[in-house]
Amino acid sequence: MFSDLRAPSSLEKARPHHKAKNARSKRFLTNRAPKVVENAKTAIFVRGSTTSQVILDTLKDLYALKKPEAINFTKKNEVHPFDDETGIEFFARKNDSSLFAVGMHSKKRPHNLILGRTFNYQILDMIELGVERCTPMREFQTQACAIGMKPLMVFNGEGFGTDPQLIRLKSVLMDFFRGEDADMVSLKGLEYVITVTASPPSANGETGLVFFRAYTTSLKKSGVRQPRVELEEMGPALDLRVRRVRNPVEDMWKQACKVPKELKQVKVKNISRDGLGDKYGRIHLGKQDINKIQTRKVKALKKKLDDRPAKKQKTDSAAAE
Repeated sequence: MFSDLRAPSSLEKARPHHKAKNARSKRFLTNRAPKVVENAKTAIFVRGSTTSQVILDTLKDLYALKKPEAINFTKKNEVHPFDDETGIEFFARKNDSSLFAVGMHSKKRPHNLILGRTFNYQILDMIELGVERCTPMREFQTQACAIGMKPLMVFNGEGFGTDPQLIRLKSVLMDFFRGEDADMVSLKGLEYVITVTASPPSANGETGLVFFRAYTTSLKKSGVRQPRVELEEMGPALDLRVRRVRNPVEDMWKQACKVPKELKQVKVKNISRDGLGDKYGRIHLGKQDINKIQTRKVKALKKKLDDRPAKKQKTDSAAAE
């Protein structure tokens, strides 16, 4: 995989310790306390003070894809994350969320969508997108996927490996739809696919459009063991353009990506794995004497008569007489 930004690990709740007064508050604090393996990240979807129908449809469909780890705010809120962080950080602390999506609309920035992440209830990074076109899920005749399913995400385009803005967008989107960690993948459980395609940059160097599409999967008979997979567009279909990006502070990013000691693999001496997961071991043997190794008794390996010890040669001569 190309050099991609690491998504913040599960160690994302470095909170001060509070003493519980009763059993209910103890359960509440235990649920929010740092864990070795964290729960799936929750996202909040916030409406700005002024919104458009395009933004409302976008937030509604993204909320439908993110459920049940999502909280939708139906009332208008005076939030501007790039100008004032306090509003989003307050909502993140109150709802114990690590992801947020804010939709707003203005003459300067029409159909504006902001996606971001928080660490320790502080904004880690965020990216501002302009929704050029939105085809909501209700306009597609395809049946929507079940709630809580993990998607297969496909990123197309060279920009996701070279353009810093698109690399940041890929990292944020993967964190949004990551869900809970899974050790194995079942084809029957893979109900929908999200594709994100980046168009080539324009002649003046500006980042092109980013096409966000979602498809449902259906398994058909193929005559072999593996079924034939067909895709049917489910929606939403979004045409996005990157406007502004806020990168994380280096120290906060390192702390967010820190892996707990319990999850680090203990390195075993002389044992390694290749890219496919096959295990290889290296065995160290002592010095070997070739003359003592039992080999096939072929004529080429037998000692010559002159090379044998003198006592053995004398015995053979006496036997010949």
